[in-house]
Amino acid sequence: MYKTYLSNKLIKILSIIYLIFFFSLSVVANNESKLKKLNIPDNFEISIYADQLNSPRQITETEDGYIVVGSKNGDKIYALLDQDKDGFAEKKYVIVSGLKNPTGVTYHDGNLYFSEIEKIWVIKEIDAWLLSNKENDPKVEIYIDDLPSETWHGFRHIRFGPDDKLYLPIGVPCNVCIDPQTKDKRFAAIHKYENGKLVMVADGVRNSVGIDWHPDTQNLYFSDNGRDWLGDNTPSCELNVVTEEGSFYGFPYKHAKNVIDPEFGKLISGLNVDFVDPIAELGPHVAPLGIEFYDGKKFPKQYHNNVFIALHGSWNKYNGKSGYKVIMVKLDDNGNYISQEDFITGWLENENAWGRPVQPFVMSDGSMLISDDKYNVIYRVTYNN
Repeated sequence: MYKTYLSNKLIKILSIIYLIFFFSLSVVANNESKLKKLNIPDNFEISIYADQLNSPRQITETEDGYIVVGSKNGDKIYALLDQDKDGFAEKKYVIVSGLKNPTGVTYHDGNLYFSEIEKIWVIKEIDAWLLSNKENDPKVEIYIDDLPSETWHGFRHIRFGPDDKLYLPIGVPCNVCIDPQTKDKRFAAIHKYENGKLVMVADGVRNSVGIDWHPDTQNLYFSDNGRDWLGDNTPSCELNVVTEEGSFYGFPYKHAKNVIDPEFGKLISGLNVDFVDPIAELGPHVAPLGIEFYDGKKFPKQYHNNVFIALHGSWNKYNGKSGYKVIMVKLDDNGNYISQEDFITGWLENENAWGRPVQPFVMSDGSMLISDDKYNVIYRVTYNN
C-alpha cells in the first residue's frame, strides 16, 4: 500500500511538471506567432521581454537594472529582472499588492514612486529591498494623499522632470464638460508637486497619459486624447509642448488645431486667454498614451531626440479602427514638428486588435521596452548594425 501511495504521488508530481512544461511551450509558441505579425523598420528586432502580466502600463527602471511596471486592472506593482542578460526577464517579484489601479510608476534618486487613483506612494531606497532576500515587505509611505477620486480618466501617469519635481496629469472626469474643472482647478490640467502642493503647468488638457522632456530644450511634451462623439474623423488627438508654464491648451472650448466644440465653443468670445495649438495632430480616436524621447545610444542617429508615442487604439469608431501602433514624431534641433511615421504596426488585423501598446520606455542599455495591456506583455526593441 505504501508503495502504491508513493507511486500515485509521483504520478501526480510528474503530471504537474508535464502540464507546466506544456503550458510554457504553448506560451512561447504563441508569443512567437504574435511577434511575426508585427512590422518594424529594417535592422530592428522585437522580442518579448516579459509575459503573463496583468494589464501592464507605465514602466520605469531602477539603478540596479530592475524594471518596475504598473497595472491598469491588477492590484500589484511588479519588479522584473533579466538576470542572465538574454533579453527576457525570467525573475518577477511582487513589490506591493492590494492597490487600486496602480498604473503609474517612476524611479527618482533611489526611490520608487507609484500611483493609485487618489494617492501617490513612495518606497525609499527601493534598490536595497530589491537586492535583499525580500522576505519582509518594503516600507511604503504616502507622498500625495488627496487626489481626486473620480475613476473616469483617473489613471495616474507620473514622472519626475529635470527640475526634480513630480509631474502628473489629472484628466477631466467626462467626455466633454466644464463643471468639474470650474469647481476643482486640478481637473483638465498637468501639475507638478512643489512645496507640498500641486502647481499647474498646463491648463485645458482633456486627458493626458504621457509626458516627457526634450533632452536638449528641456521643454515638457505631452499627449492628449481628443473628445468623443463628434464622428469618426474628428477631432484629432494631440502632441503638445509647454514653452510657458500655465498656458491654456483649449479644452473644452476647442479641440486639436481648429475644431470648435459645438456646445462650449460659443463661450470662447468671453474668455480672456490665449489658446496654444498642438504641435502635431496624431489622428482622431487613436488614443495616444505614453510618450518617450529616445536618448539612448543603440538606435541610429536619425532616431535620437525624436519622440515615440504609443497609440493605444480607438474604441468607438464605426468605420475603420485607428491607432494600435507605435509612431515616431520627428522634431528639429529646436523641438519643432517636422513629420511623423509608423515605427511598429501589426497589432490590428482585419479590424480586430490582439494587442494595444501603452508605454515606450528607453532602458539604460539603449533598448526600448513597450508595454501592452491587452496581450499582457512587455516587448523589447533592439537595433542590430
